[in-house]
Amino acid sequence: MKKVVLITGGSSGIGKSVGEFLTQKGFIVYGTSRNSSKIKNHPFKLVSLDVNDTVTILKAVEEVILNEGRLDILINNAGMGITGPIEETPTNEMRKVFDTNFFGAIDVMKAVLPQMRAQKSGLIINVTSIAGYMGLPFRGIYSATKGALEIVTEAIRMEVKSFGIEVTNVAPGDFATNIASGRYHTPVFENSPYKQNYQSNLNLMDSHVDSGSDPIEMAKAIYKIINTSKPKIHYKVGDFMQKFSIVLKKILPDTVYEKMLMNHYKL
Repeated sequence: MKKVVLITGGSSGIGKSVGEFLTQKGFIVYGTSRNSSKIKNHPFKLVSLDVNDTVTILKAVEEVILNEGRLDILINNAGMGITGPIEETPTNEMRKVFDTNFFGAIDVMKAVLPQMRAQKSGLIINVTSIAGYMGLPFRGIYSATKGALEIVTEAIRMEVKSFGIEVTNVAPGDFATNIASGRYHTPVFENSPYKQNYQSNLNLMDSHVDSGSDPIEMAKAIYKIINTSKPKIHYKVGDFMQKFSIVLKKILPDTVYEKMLMNHYKL
């Protein structure tokens, strides 16, 4: 029996690459988009879903189950970025990113769990970020949303294991996607005390995305996780130094690690 996959944020970037790869591997794939009707000639099916609207979440999950009779895998991929000095970033914009990256992912998990519990099987893969393992300057709120989702995944994984459901995280590093175009940028204010450092770090962030890895690497990693009988709690996908930075944080004194980050970001 072909497994049924639901990928939030499946219209572009990592979500599209993963969906296309899994379709080629014989899975029945549904992606989501807030405006799925506007997207033509997509390589797999799209349903309308806004992670900030629980009505659309429930409707999309119901549509997949009605069409296929089951739902085997959720890939919680939808997300947005945010940059800016914390002092100058509007708090309401911070809340929007938490609503999308954190509460939105939780609401989608809530929607699929009853079906997976009835099946006595299921796999939830939460796409987080290597940035979620550390507080990065001018990306602190984004780091916080992804770090929070990592911790919630650890908790819910234990809560649902007895139902035959597996939950895991996969944290990507920098990938060549259009995430930079969709993130909230706090403006670089002319009279800001952060002006020089923030602008230089914005340039650095954009260059990392532009020169990032091919999203197909994430697709291959997720395919491997799906075919693992007992998934680990955490997976990291990125270049060596991105993954090694997490190891360094565990073994270095806090102030030494902080100095290393500040040197990297020229602060």
